[in-house]
Amino acid sequence: MNPGIRAKLFLAFLLLTLLIIISMMLFMRWSIQNGFIEYVENRQEQSIQRIANELIDIYASDNSWNSLRHDKRLWLSTLLEKRFPQADATSQRDHPQARSPRISRRLQRFIRDDTQQWPSDKFLKRLHKLNRPPRFESRLMLFDANEQPVFGRADQLDVSTRYPLTYQQDNIGFIALIRGPTVVDTGQIQFLEKQQNSMIVITLLLAALSTIIALVLAHRFITPLQAFRRTAKQLASGQYDSRINLQRTDELGDVADDINALAKALQANESDRRQWVADIAHELRTPLSTMQGELEALQDDVRPLDKAAIDSLHADTQRLGRLINDLYELSMTDIGALSYRKTDCDIYDVLMESIADYQGRFDDANIRVQHELREDTLPALHADPQRLSQLFNNLLENTLRYSDAGGHLNINITHQTDHLTLDFQDSSPGVSSNDLPHLFERLYRVETSRNRAAGGAGLGLAIVSNIIEAHHGKVIAKASPLGGLWVQITLLLKDTA
Repeated sequence: MNPGIRAKLFLAFLLLTLLIIISMMLFMRWSIQNGFIEYVENRQEQSIQRIANELIDIYASDNSWNSLRHDKRLWLSTLLEKRFPQADATSQRDHPQARSPRISRRLQRFIRDDTQQWPSDKFLKRLHKLNRPPRFESRLMLFDANEQPVFGRADQLDVSTRYPLTYQQDNIGFIALIRGPTVVDTGQIQFLEKQQNSMIVITLLLAALSTIIALVLAHRFITPLQAFRRTAKQLASGQYDSRINLQRTDELGDVADDINALAKALQANESDRRQWVADIAHELRTPLSTMQGELEALQDDVRPLDKAAIDSLHADTQRLGRLINDLYELSMTDIGALSYRKTDCDIYDVLMESIADYQGRFDDANIRVQHELREDTLPALHADPQRLSQLFNNLLENTLRYSDAGGHLNINITHQTDHLTLDFQDSSPGVSSNDLPHLFERLYRVETSRNRAAGGAGLGLAIVSNIIEAHHGKVIAKASPLGGLWVQITLLLKDTA
């Protein structure tokens, strides 16, 4: 079974944190050990220099090592930087440890035994066997200029490091340090081990803390993802009112806002779809009901089958055909299925051609078309001439259907640096301010005198809006100064598509 994203995030956070912690601890351990060793070596060098200076002073007192050769306490005092007081032999035999509490048994034996070598055989065995060898002063030896031991063993010179002693530029001997581990002082080793133990404890505590933080972070990341998944399933099942309640300002919050916006759009589209289906059914039902009523009247001989009846049925079928054609064109513009072949065209020629096609119908309706357009004043427009012609035809058809006889239509085009503005203003009847924002909605018809029995289904302006949108322009509806409707269109001279 593959682990879930929660487990993957948890393991990723945990492993990354542990890797960082362990790497830091190893680096700190390495740094402490190397720094500590360097520190001990510096201290050791300083101690050897101190001992060398003191030995030179002792030698300078009589230009020989004789005073030191017979004074073990002075040798130990020089090495250990302590005072080893003299004591009478009797009291020393009776109470050796009471009189010298600071001297170890090994050193007391060395002081009492005239034949005891420095260092002793027992000490050398311990040096090679123990993990914690004695402090380095116990491994120091002193030899004269002839390499004869003052305090030392000639058999250990091969495994020793020599530090020469000079007095008045003469070689008076050397100090020999038997080689061994660098960190030899028990207290220093204990300090280092204590630091290492502390680091282990800190590592374990940080690992536990990292585990908790990894769990919290994994939960914080997985919770929004679960909400996204749950909402996506609800949207897929048709529950478009589902929303994600996530109060975050990061990228996950942006994703939640986008999903909510998608859900809102789907909900609006579903509502529009249902309204669209209901409106289409209503629009198709009306002419079909009229035709059915006329046909039933003819079947029942209520109405004679004459030319007037046939003309009426023909008008109904034409109206139904126009509705179906408008529905088809609107659906094509909605889904972008209409092909747009944009080129630099002369909008004046396209508009004049449409006006010429409708001039006869305007004359019959006693509606006067006015314009003050000149071909040489308008720049070329990057657009599809065929779709522009369809746009103008729908606007002219809208005026023909709804304007009163004896009215007029004013058309004007102005141009600025980067766009053209087209104004279509017709005469009464007008449209209320409440209806103006909805005129470009599909199947929307004004419940006033502009909604006539001979009127359309409210699709013409919706098609106009889709064509304008495909040209990246804008269209708005306003109240006309002539008492009717004012449609204002803005088209870019250079299409950005």
